[in-house]
Amino acid sequence: MKKLLTTLAALAASCILACSLVGCGETEKTIKVGASSTPHAEILAAVKDTLAEEGWKLEIVTYGDYVLPNTALESGELDANYFQHTPYLDNFNKERGTHLVAAAKIHYEPFGVYGKNVTKEDFAATKTGRTIYVPSDGTNCTRALLVLQDEGYLTLKEGVSAADALTDKDIVEKNGNEVVLVAAEQVPVQLKNADDGALAVVNGNYALASGLQVENALALEKADGAAAQLYANVVAVKEGNENSEKTKALLSALLSQKVIDFINAKYNGAVLPVFSV
Repeated sequence: MKKLLTTLAALAASCILACSLVGCGETEKTIKVGASSTPHAEILAAVKDTLAEEGWKLEIVTYGDYVLPNTALESGELDANYFQHTPYLDNFNKERGTHLVAAAKIHYEPFGVYGKNVTKEDFAATKTGRTIYVPSDGTNCTRALLVLQDEGYLTLKEGVSAADALTDKDIVEKNGNEVVLVAAEQVPVQLKNADDGALAVVNGNYALASGLQVENALALEKADGAAAQLYANVVAVKEGNENSEKTKALLSALLSQKVIDFINAKYNGAVLPVFSV
């Protein structure tokens, strides 16, 4: 009996030591992050091994919309999320009364102009008489219209910027083009079904999801412009958790040369890192 008690005591001591080293309970060493499937979840998956080496399990929860990952973060169901830019986050907080903050900027998805059987030479030479599909929601519409203005396809009101919520009412000259606003996810679909000569300005993530190749883009949003920083995709956390152990571990893994190399190799310009190490 004495030997049995001694053995049990030794086992208990071992368990206590193990808990002190790795944390009692899996949830204490798990970082749960909500993300869009492409490219956010893919980028997160690239750092799973890095976090595992530091004793963390990264659990990635993918979402198909832009509301649930924020409400789940607010409720504490998630430790962080990664799918949005700061203007969307700020507007969400304002409309929903949530308390979420951007912890770090990770990447940027430049908008691209794609055409239905349009060559780059034709795109540069003929800037009138086209049907152009553009995302209808505020920030996406703003970015798309600014790209079209940069390429000489339309003229916007004087003084507008990437921080404004623009619509087609802010166009002062369409140069004979027809600008059609549709839901962002429907822009590639509309282009596929359009007549030859049509154009579409497509979000980077929807371009990836629909099989559009960035090397075939007729034009890209300028990577060194104001929009690149303003609309960089961020890791968001609930206010007060910016410096938590989980947040620090996650950001340490993401803000790394490994992630820069992964993004550049996998997405070939369709996704661009916005940080340096």
